Amino acid sequence: MPASSERGVVNLERVLPYATPHARSSRLHGPDHWRRVAEIGAELVRETPGADPHVVDLFATLHDTQRHSDGHDPDHGRRAADLALRMRGSLFEATDEQLFLLAEALGRHADGFLSGELTIAVCWDADRLELGRCGIQPKDAFFSTSAARRRVRAA
Repeated sequence: MPASSERGVVNLERVLPYATPHARSSRLHGPDHWRRVAEIGAELVRETPGADPHVVDLFATLHDTQRHSDGHDPDHGRRAADLALRMRGSLFEATDEQLFLLAEALGRHADGFLSGELTIAVCWDADRLELGRCGIQPKDAFFSTSAARRRVRAA
């Protein structure tokens, strides 16, 4: 059964049982952060024609669910991608193309890359626009979309 959506965001209550205990309770990388990334992602999708809003919502909800700590955890994105591959059809629905984009966005979101693929770019940019909560103010060169770069320049 697919996860229900509220305002386009995948229902976090369905996701929480699959999140590590640390991710569920983290102030930096937990559900509040996931909601903010979803909100920012929805705004970026509206300004980035061609980006898939369903993939962006899924990314926002799943990207940090497999963190083991708030510190250095370079494999958390790959663990989240593995979760997504296992949970398609039970936790959420996605086409093959959407699942491919989601797995790529999740798996590499902490690696510091830029992307020319619009959906992946929006996913990564939405997460990076939230770095201020950690005291990090990234420069516009670290964003893939013009919409995100405009936000950074305006801040």
